Amino acid sequence: MNQNETDDLITLRAPTSKDGAAAYKLIEQCPPLDTNSMYCNLLQSSHFSSTSVAAELDGKIVGFISAYLLPDNPQTLFIWQVAVGEEARGKGLASRMLKNILNRTATKSVTFIETTITPDNKASWALFESLAKKLDAPLNSTVMFERDAHFAGEHETEMLVKIGPFEL
Repeated sequence: MNQNETDDLITLRAPTSKDGAAAYKLIEQCPPLDTNSMYCNLLQSSHFSSTSVAAELDGKIVGFISAYLLPDNPQTLFIWQVAVGEEARGKGLASRMLKNILNRTATKSVTFIETTITPDNKASWALFESLAKKLDAPLNSTVMFERDAHFAGEHETEMLVKIGPFEL
């Protein structure tokens, strides 16, 4: 099966609570992503289903993005995590999943995207730099959570990456 055939077989949809455990297992297999509790992924899959996406291939979750609208600023979509399983990498799936979320009714008023990325996560930087170009929007970054001040030295500094403003 060639790449285009595989891409055509990947279904993108809003997750449901039944996807929480599969999302948890996928994230576990996608370092350097931080694993949250399975309960957290259940909540993401149910409470934030209108702004998150599950990518399914042959009944298996091979991609998952958790995202939500900022409570105090619903024009900003915060991308919590982007996970793509090994079997689905290199196919542009992360970009397709982001586009899927941005094309939904729930994100119609979004003019900014925010996420956090560690300085050494080249794949995430490339994904969001590419998204900013596609949206013809500026990308800015600042420190959000510092290694020592916020993570007690146990996690790399997380940079707040902000894309926008843009029009969908």
